[in-house]
Amino acid sequence: MNITKLRITIDKKNLVDIAFNISSSLALVGQSGSGKSLTIKALLHMLPDNMEMELQYKGDFELVAGKTLAFVPQNPFTALSPLTKIKKQFFVPEQKVQNLFAQVGLERELLERFPPELSGGQLQRVVIAMALSHEPELILLDEPTTALDPKNRVVILDLLKSLQAEFGFKILFVTHDMNSAKILCEDICVIKNGKVVESAKMQDVLQNPQSEYTKVLIDANFANSSFRV
Repeated sequence: MNITKLRITIDKKNLVDIAFNISSSLALVGQSGSGKSLTIKALLHMLPDNMEMELQYKGDFELVAGKTLAFVPQNPFTALSPLTKIKKQFFVPEQKVQNLFAQVGLERELLERFPPELSGGQLQRVVIAMALSHEPELILLDEPTTALDPKNRVVILDLLKSLQAEFGFKILFVTHDMNSAKILCEDICVIKNGKVVESAKMQDVLQNPQSEYTKVLIDANFANSSFRV
């Protein structure tokens, strides 16, 4: 997939003006306010009415939310109704849901429970299963491990890598966490104030960052990290 250019404006002022390519798994990394979340919202066509978007896209499939495009949010509660049983929140046959639960490492009896009865890690697996139920070409991940402890963070990231190898979808992983990006993604695009400051293979950027901004992100993430590096 190739997104050649994305521009988001408000009152003719550029908020985001970036270009990036997703060959397999791309981390879109930057600090708060860099434009990461706006990029996700733009691809999902969920921008506020006062913002305008220009998307020049070239790829093997159309970007259609709920079909070719799936979304895994930071907080799974935003995607789930707390008063509805898990099984009632899927819109595919129950046998398919049971198969998906097995693939994301969940017991099928959890389908009979309500979201507040599950742990954060279990809920995130439910949301991942929901994303997979659409058989998407691209999954957008909006910092899906932020609310998890370090151990479960790595477990979920490894699960996503395994599922990608099995199903063949592409990943756009929006995060401020360089360590999580390193675990999950082959490529990285670093943005600041809505502009790309660096874009290359993950290992190349980690070993030889070209911008001071990227160096600051790397130092901040790895200095006291409990993740594997």
